[in-house]
Amino acid sequence: MKKLTVALATAVLGAGAASAAETINVGMCVSWPGYAMLEVAKQKNLLPGYELNITNFEDPLGGHAALAAGQIDVYGCTADYVPVAVDAGLNEVNVAYLNPSYGVDHVILAAGMETEMLKGKKVAAPQAYIGQLLMGLWLDRQGIAPDDVTWVNLNADEAVGPMLSGDLSAAYMYEPWILKVLEAAPGAKSVVNTTDPDMLKTGIFMDSLYMNKDFIASRRDAALAVLKAEWEARGYWHDNVAETNALMADYLQWPVDDINAVIGTDGKSLDGGIYMFDFDESARTCGVLEGEPPFGLPNGSMAGSVALTNEWWIKLGLMKNTIDPAQGIDCSLMGDLVAQGYRQSFAAN
Repeated sequence: MKKLTVALATAVLGAGAASAAETINVGMCVSWPGYAMLEVAKQKNLLPGYELNITNFEDPLGGHAALAAGQIDVYGCTADYVPVAVDAGLNEVNVAYLNPSYGVDHVILAAGMETEMLKGKKVAAPQAYIGQLLMGLWLDRQGIAPDDVTWVNLNADEAVGPMLSGDLSAAYMYEPWILKVLEAAPGAKSVVNTTDPDMLKTGIFMDSLYMNKDFIASRRDAALAVLKAEWEARGYWHDNVAETNALMADYLQWPVDDINAVIGTDGKSLDGGIYMFDFDESARTCGVLEGEPPFGLPNGSMAGSVALTNEWWIKLGLMKNTIDPAQGIDCSLMGDLVAQGYRQSFAAN
């Protein structure tokens, strides 16, 4: 009887402990491997004491609205929104850079079109997204100002038809749409992508982890735990690439070959996809760990990248005000992990 009593007490206590796990609400702006690492952390029990409730918004602006309102605590999305959030006074900050685009984003010229012919022509890019920044920066490098072309607000899939019909002279694209255009229109060509050294060292083509400011202030231990879990999941992926890529494919409902094409199969880098930062690389972009980040980015480059994005949103007519980048960044959590002795650095397998 005594053994039974002890067993029952243990079971009750265990059930109570399980039900007491603190919930952290996480959002992903779209289905994308770069935002799915916290699902890996959830499935592999890399965040003891916490329960992750993960929502895929498939709506970047809707996800930011939910984050600012406190409906979610943590949010994975592109870094280009930081100046917009500051200008709008939203209750959110960028706490870490996750991964730069490493060739996944391209500008495609239509068949029969040359760069010097673009003035006065139509170019496509999704408004207020990294595609518009890539197009703008590339045009600027060719001596073409934003007002020298007619902008059409189209995503890559929407631009395929107009590119093939000749209605567009250039478009922002990513796979599989690049291949569809190049195969169907001999003479179309990619003129720049995000492996370009000048594009990489801007630091603006990034996926980021955002957090609600009140979540950080009132539940700092949870904020630190979920941030650490992001990097622990990356370490797990590095050591178990095939298993983790299959897990992501199942979760995102992608073919595993598409996951492999975006994040690779060697646990670190891929020309044509995204480059997965380890903790140390991200901490250096925050300026909380000594050493230089990759791709020519200076230590503490995050603020400069936000300022450059702000400058370009003004040039492109999407913003009017110059903001203080520091208002959209909180690197103190990364700094706390560094102070606790947390480190992570890995190379391709």
